[in-house]
Amino acid sequence: MTGPIHGSPGTHVPVLKLGSILLVTLQGELHDRAAEQLQHDIGKAIAASSVTGVVIDISGVEIVDSFLGRVFAEIAAQAKLLAAQTVVAGMRPAVAITLVELGLTLPGLRTALDAQQAMLMLDPASTPVPHSPVRRESP
Repeated sequence: MTGPIHGSPGTHVPVLKLGSILLVTLQGELHDRAAEQLQHDIGKAIAASSVTGVVIDISGVEIVDSFLGRVFAEIAAQAKLLAAQTVVAGMRPAVAITLVELGLTLPGLRTALDAQQAMLMLDPASTPVPHSPVRRESP
């Protein structure tokens, strides 16, 4: 499944299936109705495609209120029940400060600095193996 998930009219949340992982990229403000629709659509997508991980990239989001924070936690809980892990990637420092000030702990959510790191957290097999220096012995 590759393509946009449609939230409320005029809101398009791109969702890409990359192997066994769904990549959800949020840009700008996500209204409450669109956030609820996104939660519903992600659950359907996990069940339909048997993915094992969901990356929610919020690097394009400047404000996360308590409602959206709870939606992220609910997405993570729902994904876990469907045998998938959730990682939120690209959280800005101001967003992290706001979530702490609101007292939101976001249980079940793991975080990563960016989407690439999140993908590696969910699919360790894709982690590059560091090459050890080749030792050559002289005859």
